[in-house]
Amino acid sequence: MRVILLGATGMVGSGVLLECLEDPTISRVLVLGRQSVERQHPKLEEVLHKDFLAIESLRAKVRGYDACFFCLGVSASGMKASTYEALTYTLTLHVAEVLLSENPGMTFCYVSGQGTDSAEKSFMRWARVKGKTENALLAMPFKAAYLFRPGYIHPVKGARTKTPLYKAFYAVLQPVYPLFNSFFPHQLTTTENIGLAMIQVVADKGPRPVLHSADINILAEKRKAASSRR
Repeated sequence: MRVILLGATGMVGSGVLLECLEDPTISRVLVLGRQSVERQHPKLEEVLHKDFLAIESLRAKVRGYDACFFCLGVSASGMKASTYEALTYTLTLHVAEVLLSENPGMTFCYVSGQGTDSAEKSFMRWARVKGKTENALLAMPFKAAYLFRPGYIHPVKGARTKTPLYKAFYAVLQPVYPLFNSFFPHQLTTTENIGLAMIQVVADKGPRPVLHSADINILAEKRKAASSRR
């Protein structure tokens, strides 16, 4: 399996990258990013690209891949509506179109978020834009498209957020996370489980296009079980 990963320097993306590098069924990981992941691995290739709204020059580089794990995202907080839509909807669809044109049999996994509105009518701007993005991806002729809508994501195995406020939040929550997870198991997932679930839906399909935390955790367990049998 050959995988393209975007957003690998973020918390979710770095966790997904680790699972891809550890999984023996993945032979190649192409990371597309603005900044280096600063990691060396025999099956890792990294291409730095500043403007994902203009990736046509990478067509030859992105050809021959089975899946895209799209973990790139920005916060809507404090951002102009037009800018947020350009960086969330326009950018994602442009990347997806280029990848699809070079890889007609590709599976596309997109990290969205709990609360995303498929009807595109929410009073929350981010939920409408994410819903619009999801709907557009589902309408594209990928082999399959999976929309990941996790609730709370706990960083594990060294995954770290780059946002100072979130770093403080995770530090405070770390000691009580096991208790929190015991009370709300279907609302929580981890960076590890997201990575495992992405690999699993490419390897063996997912139950439905829209995947919430409970679905992600079940798929992750299936991936772990499959790995233990190899």
